[in-house]
Amino acid sequence: MNTNEHVIEVTDLRRVYGGEFEAVKGVSFTVGRGELFALLGTNGAGKTSTVELLEGLAPPAGGRVRVLGHDPYTERAAVRPRIGVMLQEGGFSSELTVAETVRMWAGCTSGARPEGEALALVGMARRAGVRVKQLSGGEKRRLDLALALLGRPEVLFLDEPTTGLDVEGRQETWELVRELRETGTTVLLTTHYLEEAEGLADRLAILHEGRIAVSGTPAEVTATQPSRISFELPAGYFPGDLPPLAQLGITGHEMDGRVLRLRTNELQRVATGLLVWAERAGVELRGLDVRSGSLEEAFLRIAREVSATASERSSETASASASASASASASASASASASASASASASEKGSVA
Repeated sequence: MNTNEHVIEVTDLRRVYGGEFEAVKGVSFTVGRGELFALLGTNGAGKTSTVELLEGLAPPAGGRVRVLGHDPYTERAAVRPRIGVMLQEGGFSSELTVAETVRMWAGCTSGARPEGEALALVGMARRAGVRVKQLSGGEKRRLDLALALLGRPEVLFLDEPTTGLDVEGRQETWELVRELRETGTTVLLTTHYLEEAEGLADRLAILHEGRIAVSGTPAEVTATQPSRISFELPAGYFPGDLPPLAQLGITGHEMDGRVLRLRTNELQRVATGLLVWAERAGVELRGLDVRSGSLEEAFLRIAREVSATASERSSETASASASASASASASASASASASASASASASEKGSVA
């Protein structure tokens, strides 16, 4: 695996719909050979819009995309045979069987795997004779994946690959993706399942409103979040009876009944200090729960912060609009007063004459 060799390069990528709505607003990232890169984000964040540009399904409104050294849109013939694509929803003929569907796809795929091998990879060999319309949602996702893997792709695009799968199906898909990565396949994954990204990705980026809010390894992204410690205060004890919280390294706390919840960026030091204090005081910290920061917390924090910024901008715009309206109203009032004064002055002059 040579992750220093960039097989996907995205620079200041933009995508605009209808000449007005900008879905992707200057996204930049790279993906190395044999690396699994995850794109996360809420609905409408720009994940699918970005991936479609990488797959060559549309030209970008701005910026630059290279996949395996080629422009995937203008040099599609050079890129398409070397990539596999699993869309959010496949366009299967409902009357064909699973095996017939694979054979039809194989006829359009260079160097396609044998039908049985492709179906065995995704656990669908026993369903080969079943019509597509009789498959469950999860089985259709497995068939989608089998077709994406037909051409032994160097780069695999997986758009929400485990949506609709049960727990066992998701685990099996994760294991298959890991095996593909180990053999050198580069994988770009979009997913709503944060634990999926955390467990599979070498690196990830969180998109929000068309921009990358944060990127890095899962560990780097989760390290931006405080760790948490919670426990039930011993009978007769209150937070003030503990060692000074700030000196322990605690950045925030709250009470929920008798349960004390603490936040810290120095998990080991705080946990050690609390346990030493409890040992010396001869008390038990019941329900002790110690957790590192999570990807979910990072994801939610980014969504809240960006939404709050958008709300502030909206308020500022509304305030500016109201001020402009008030100014225009005052100007109109002043003009009306001036006009009335002029009219009165002219009337008085007429009377004198």
